[in-house]
Amino acid sequence: MAKKETNQHIAILQDIRNRIFKPVYLLMGDESYYIDLICDAIIENALNENERDFNQTILYGADVDDFAIVVNAAKRFPMMAEHQLIVVKEAQNIRGIDNLSYYLQKPLMSTILVICYKNGTLKNKKILAGIEKIGLVYESKKLYESQLPAFINTYVVAKKLAIDPKAVSMLADFVGNDLSRLSGELDKLAISLPEGSMRITPESVERNVGISKDFNNYELLNAIVTRNISKAAQIVQYFEQNPKNNPLVVTISVLFNFFSNLLLCFFATDRSENGLAKELNLRSVYQARDYTTAMRNYNAFKCIDIIDLIRRYDARSKGIGSGASSNDGDLLKELVFKILYSPYQK
Repeated sequence: MAKKETNQHIAILQDIRNRIFKPVYLLMGDESYYIDLICDAIIENALNENERDFNQTILYGADVDDFAIVVNAAKRFPMMAEHQLIVVKEAQNIRGIDNLSYYLQKPLMSTILVICYKNGTLKNKKILAGIEKIGLVYESKKLYESQLPAFINTYVVAKKLAIDPKAVSMLADFVGNDLSRLSGELDKLAISLPEGSMRITPESVERNVGISKDFNNYELLNAIVTRNISKAAQIVQYFEQNPKNNPLVVTISVLFNFFSNLLLCFFATDRSENGLAKELNLRSVYQARDYTTAMRNYNAFKCIDIIDLIRRYDARSKGIGSGASSNDGDLLKELVFKILYSPYQK
């Protein structure tokens, strides 16, 4: 079985930093961030700088037309070094991967072969089985939106910094699950912190990433949860005026995820903040407060009604169904109005 990206990359990176290498790595999947992270770690640790000139080869799919070339490179012996490193990038563009099967039967243990196969997974079961037997197959999947806060917090803590929950939500909503871009924005925020400051705040996100700290999906959701109609109207108007930075598809996703979780809360055995945090796998009790507030302002029937509304407006935004419209601003106005004013209020 291929190792999935959920925390498995930590153990893989630890082995690499301890110079425990496999003869063959297949790094594949739709999420390029972890593929690049592991590949870069191997490049950094496999060879000393003075060994790289003669023992490190990086091949690109655009320049290699057959895996036979990769196999021939892998069969070479290192020069004045323990290993030689062969890195194959864009391997999904190279034909003749069956040629690798013969090498896998008797790999050269002095070669570290790293195959980066992005934007999908290798389907050749024979090759997969051969690599799993002697090396490592790692599948990097896209994170769900609900997993982004954990990724952001973990990334920031690794830099010995802290980040406000609101700043986490702003970044997750604005950047989405493009982890390469998200990590780049976090690096930029870390570098831009004033001397002596160890916390990323909504203000620093607004200043350096270009997201409004007052007009964003986090604040819109808060306005809906607290039934602050005036604030919700202001944010919707801002979104309509700035559609590029506030796409409707993201807002709909945020609302759908929240109210889907809220529906679970109504049927939870323990409805305390601690109980809901555990029920929803939230990282902190603080994150459960929006749900306890929403449960005071909405009931389960209203929640079901809202989820249905969100689904219908998502379809309309994509041109599906009656009343379909391409005007995202009008659709969002209607949706928020109906959420706040439709029946089943407490």
